[in-house]
Formats: sequence, structure tokens, C-alpha cells
Amino acid sequence: MYRHEKTFYNKTGIFLRVKANDPDLKKKVSEANAYKVNYVGMEFSLDGFAVEADGDLASAVKQIRSISKLPLIIIGTDPVVLEAALSTITDEQTLIYAADASNSEALAGIAKKYKASLVCKAETLEALADLTQKLQAVGVDDLVLDLGGKNMAEWLTLATQTRRLAIKNNYRPLGFPTIFFAGQVGPEKEAVYAAQAISKYTGFLVLDTFAPEMIYALLVLRENIYTDPQKPIQVQPGIYEINSPKPESPVLITTNFSITYFSVANEVESSGLPAWLVVTDAEGMSVLTAWAAGKFDAERIAKAIKGFDVANKVSRKRIVLPGHVAVLSGELEEELSGWEIRVGPREAVDLPAFMKQALN
Repeated sequence: MYRHEKTFYNKTGIFLRVKANDPDLKKKVSEANAYKVNYVGMEFSLDGFAVEADGDLASAVKQIRSISKLPLIIIGTDPVVLEAALSTITDEQTLIYAADASNSEALAGIAKKYKASLVCKAETLEALADLTQKLQAVGVDDLVLDLGGKNMAEWLTLATQTRRLAIKNNYRPLGFPTIFFAGQVGPEKEAVYAAQAISKYTGFLVLDTFAPEMIYALLVLRENIYTDPQKPIQVQPGIYEINSPKPESPVLITTNFSITYFSVANEVESSGLPAWLVVTDAEGMSVLTAWAAGKFDAERIAKAIKGFDVANKVSRKRIVLPGHVAVLSGELEEELSGWEIRVGPREAVDLPAFMKQALN
């Protein structure tokens, strides 16, 4: 599969592992549940929690449910403990971790009773395939695979093998999502392991560490992998107010490519300088790309200025073009009679200095 031709679907779910006997369980869950971050107009957050049964699992599940409605993975080996926890959340689908050769029959019965999904694990891929077939034979079809692996290279080999067997050879016993625990080698390598897991087929990623800086990077990585490569991330064309602009504030022009928009908007906003930002419809392309493709020209800019009724919002008709398309200034003067056309800097980072020195 070529990244520039195809789109990946079914994003990796990112879960945070907590422990049932943790005295700070509620605090940790509350902090993680509240975590939200904005990236080029999209809001990211964690996808759920994985709670480990090293204490009263049922009580821990109730505590989590009093704070968060995010999906749960319950981790344990005792069927009685797992069933007690599941009985507190009968109206939702939960993922049980994990069935092996020793407990598969008991956990299969619980999974069927509570309509839960079930993780399978075994020492080898052959044994894992036998286990999934055994579980399917008793009516448990919603399965997830724990491939094991002692290190990153071994896990990657197993992940690649199962994916190829399932897709290329149509080997259905291994054609299920996988789960990976990124903290298995300690916090110092957790981000590296997690990044590889997202990049290489993991369906469920479980983190041990709630570090906003790490989670943000992983969420952005996931979004970049699962974004349609032929459809850039866009913002809505329109006129945006930055720092409460006044009628005499300048009008800045850019395209609706999200990274371009947020680069410009963030630089101006952080400077504290007021401005009107007109975002033209360039089909999600950056300034130079759109100009080269004929999607960002004087006619389109003039159409946006008129369509968004900018003239009635300002007292001083002054437009700042991106420096990369200075060539459009003459044509734009013809399209917008009575407007002063200024050529701004090439890079967004230079906008605040330009606005202070050239527009006052």
C-alpha cells in the first residue's frame, strides 16, 4: 500500500492504563479524561482507559465510570473478578484482557454473556491461530490479538507476519486487530514503542504514562498517518477576527490549508496585534502550491474580499498579501479598486514585526 495513493482507516485507539489499587485512581482518571488538545482545528483526546485488576476491580470500574464514559479495557486473569467488574457496566461493550490456553473456556463464556470483546494471547503465532479458531467455534468472534514480543524488533516482525498472512494469504485465524502495551520496557522508551505501534498496524495502544507532551505527539502522528493523503486538512473559508480587530486594523490574506492558517493566526494572536484574517478557498492547498495550481490568484482573492463583505468591516482598505505571491499585487489592485495592496513577509513568523514596522 502506497501512502500517497491510499487512505488508512480504523485509527489506533490510545488507552491509558491505571491500577485498581491506586489510591490516586480518581485523580489520574480525571486528569486524563479532561485532556484535550487542539491541532489545526481538530480536537484530540485519549480514547479510553485500561484498568488492571491488582485490587478491587469492580470498585475501580465504578470509580472510573463516575468520572469518564470513555471505553474500557479490563485486565485480569481471574474469571470471577472480571465478571464482577463487567456486571457493573452491562450496557456497554468492553474489551477483556486476556484469554490464553488455560482460561479461554471460562473467559469465552463471560465474553458471550456480557457481549464483550476478548484479547487472545499465546506463545507462538501457530498457538494463537489455534486459540482464535477455538474461541470462534464457541461463538466468540470479536477478538483482539496480543502478539507478545520481547522487544521492538520481535514485535514488529510478528505484527508484519500476521498482517501479511491475514491480507495477502487471507488467513482468517490471524485476521484480527492487535493490542500493544508500550510501557513494557519502562517509561524511557515508551514513546518510541508507542510510535512504532501506531505506525505498524496496532488497533489498541495501551500507555502506562500520562505525559501530555508525549500523548500530543502520538495523537498528531496518528492523525498524519490516517489522514487522506489526497485531501489536505482544511479550515472553513471566511473572515476571522484576531485580537478584536478595529475598523482600521489591517486585512491579512491566506489560504484555507489548515497548517498555513494556524501558522498565520497563531503568530498574529501571540503578538497581541489586531487584524482581520481573510481565508480564501484554495482547496486546502498552501500559498505557493495553490498559486502554482491556479487556485490562489487575484480573482479568487477579490471574490473572497467581496463575498465576505470585508469593505463594510474596515475603515481603511488595506490588504496584506503573502510575500510568496507578491506577483499578484498588480492584478489585485485592478480587481479591487480603492484598496491599498501591501506585500507582507514570506514567513508567518515575520508577520508581527512587519505589522509593527510597516503598517503603523
